[in-house]
Amino acid sequence: MTSFNWKKEAELQWDNRAHFWNERSVNMWDNGSRKDIIPFVENHVKEGGKILDIGCGDGYGSYKLYKAGYDVVGMDISSEMVALAKERAKHEGIPFSQGDVSDMPFENGSFDAVMAINVLEWTESPAKAIHELKRVVKKDGLLCVGILGPTAGPRTNSYPRLLGKKAIANTMMPWEFRQLTTDNNLEYIDGVGVYKDGVKEHHYKDLPIELKQALTFMWIFMLRKGSE
Repeated sequence: MTSFNWKKEAELQWDNRAHFWNERSVNMWDNGSRKDIIPFVENHVKEGGKILDIGCGDGYGSYKLYKAGYDVVGMDISSEMVALAKERAKHEGIPFSQGDVSDMPFENGSFDAVMAINVLEWTESPAKAIHELKRVVKKDGLLCVGILGPTAGPRTNSYPRLLGKKAIANTMMPWEFRQLTTDNNLEYIDGVGVYKDGVKEHHYKDLPIELKQALTFMWIFMLRKGSE
């Protein structure tokens, strides 16, 4: 029986999804589930800061960071995604490369901030990946991390695990990720929920954070790296 190589399988599956993703990414970032992420980053990361967009996909989120005035570096596990990203930003000079969030080729403290949206759910070891994110940001640097909430359709990619099969999805609840960050000495400084159309502000505005997260499609965390 051939052993399951998570990294190779993840690269293959995201290569196969690259053009499907590319067809939807602009609307997702401009009008859909990711439309509030760049403004959220702008509220916390000073203009001109150096940001790593890990799991950058086809690069549209990186492009929006660049247009917002940041020095951006993009990386994705999929070579097909990276090719699309390079084509999109060929006139902006944003550097894109292929790489794995769990083993990144950057020096310690290379970035002022990291943006990782729906990335850690697709890693074999989220704990190892969060350690890498911490490593590449400066002291007091920021991590903007998006984690799928309970109502997110993409969470079904984890379902094969219940049948004893292998899957490249390792979804976790937002409160589980919060515990993971606490265990890794990351300070939670802000968060915002992304909700489906049927969930209105009056449904969640007075709820404690755990119940707010329970209704989300995605929860966006802003975390700070302190001294070790």
